[in-house]
Amino acid sequence: MFLASPAFARTDEDDQAWLNVTVIGNVGKLAYFAEIQPRVGEDVSRMTQLLLRPAIGYQLSPTVTLYGGYAHVVLPIENGPDRNEERLFSQLNWSLPKIAGGSMLLRTRLEHRRLSNGHDVGWRLRQMIRFMHPLGNPKKVRALAHVEAFVAFDDTDWGAHKGFDQVRSFAGIEVPLPGRSTLDLGYLNQTINDPNNRIRINHVASATFWIRP
Repeated sequence: MFLASPAFARTDEDDQAWLNVTVIGNVGKLAYFAEIQPRVGEDVSRMTQLLLRPAIGYQLSPTVTLYGGYAHVVLPIENGPDRNEERLFSQLNWSLPKIAGGSMLLRTRLEHRRLSNGHDVGWRLRQMIRFMHPLGNPKKVRALAHVEAFVAFDDTDWGAHKGFDQVRSFAGIEVPLPGRSTLDLGYLNQTINDPNNRIRINHVASATFWIRP
C-alpha cells in the first residue's frame, strides 16, 4: 500500500516571492495594523495574489491584544477575469514570557471567507507560533522562526474543503531598522492540501517590513 500511494498523490512545486509591508502601532490601548502583500508566483514570473488587510484592536493587557479586521484578496487569472476574496477576521495576539532566552508570540485568527466565483461562506482557523532569539547583541539581528497551521471548518462551492488546509513554516532573521521598525527576511515553505490527493508546495523568498511609527 505504501509503495502504491505515490501513484495516487501528485505534488506540484513552485518558486515564489512574497513582499509584505505592514504599518502597526498603538494609540493608548487602541491597536491597529494595515498591510499590503503582493505575491509573485509561477516561478516568480507574475503576480498571483495581492492582499490588502487592515484591522483595529484593543490591548486587553500588556501581553494580549484582540483585533477585528477585513481583508480584500485579488487573485489575478491569466486570460480571464480576476477572482476576489473578501474576508472578515478576528485575531488574538498573545506574547508569552521569555523561553530559552528568546521571545514567543501566539497568533490565533478566525476567518469568514467569501469568493467571487461561489456563493458559500467558508470558515477557517489559523494558529501561528512565532519565536525570536538574539544572535549576540539583543539590539541587533535576531534569529526568527514561525509555523502556522490552517484548518477549514466546512466545504464550499468555490473550493474549500473541510479539515487540514495548509501549513506555513518560516526560518530566517529579523533585522532592526531605524526607530522601532524591523525587517523579516528568510525562506517560507507553504504546503497546501488540495483536493484529489494533490499537494502543492511553494518555496517562498519572503520579506516583511514592520513599520512602527
